[in-house]
Amino acid sequence: MLEIKGIWKTFNAGTVNEKVALKGVDLTLADGDFVTVIGGNGAGKSTLLNAVAGVWPVDQGSITIDGVDVTHLAEYKRAKYIGRVFQDPMMGTAATMQIDENLALAARRGRFRGLRRGISRAERQEYRALLETLDLGLEDRLTSKVGLLSGGQRQALTLLMATLQRPKLLLLDEHTAALDPKTAAKVLDTTEKIVGRDKLTTLMITHNMRDAIAHGNRLIMMYEGRIVIDVSGQQKKELTVETLLGLFSKVSGSDEADDKLLLG
Repeated sequence: MLEIKGIWKTFNAGTVNEKVALKGVDLTLADGDFVTVIGGNGAGKSTLLNAVAGVWPVDQGSITIDGVDVTHLAEYKRAKYIGRVFQDPMMGTAATMQIDENLALAARRGRFRGLRRGISRAERQEYRALLETLDLGLEDRLTSKVGLLSGGQRQALTLLMATLQRPKLLLLDEHTAALDPKTAAKVLDTTEKIVGRDKLTTLMITHNMRDAIAHGNRLIMMYEGRIVIDVSGQQKKELTVETLLGLFSKVSGSDEADDKLLLG
């Protein structure tokens, strides 16, 4: 579903601030893979996600989504293949619009929009049923302004909107980092439920090693612009924070493999 071949990305090339963020990264995700991405600040995690999303072009290499080469496609043209949830809960929704209006926008994404009535009764019933799956009581607040919701509620709604049309690829950019631990756990459980139910191919960046180990069927770790660990199957199931740190020390040759490095 996602094939990345030899991508490089350098920022501020030829200046004193030059930073090589990605160094020939290769990565392939099978249909339905749920991959968590871990690494310290500057490891290249967000750069990788933004390269896939088309936020900025790569210097070399190629990116293919479901057989379509999107390497040179603009971000808005890639959007039809991708669902994305950002770290900031305020970014994925329109605060001054109602919950049902936000869902309607997500449902109509990429479709022709005529002059018919905005939201039908059948659509409201569908949205109510979808919101019930979040178990946050939002199904009874369809006409509430999204700006009145808590950060966790907005992030859960954003997740629902991003997956409403079952994207080819779901990108989660540290989507629980701005939430308190209890709310973050709730959003992660909701994520797991939606991804599993719809069998969505997912790439989730996190700074939390325990979350990276607990969720998904595969884990990759990045260091200095490269993927240095890639584990799945039984090895992933048996991972602990301690074994992950040990693996990192072994493959990176770094003696800085501690929580401070990995958690930024």
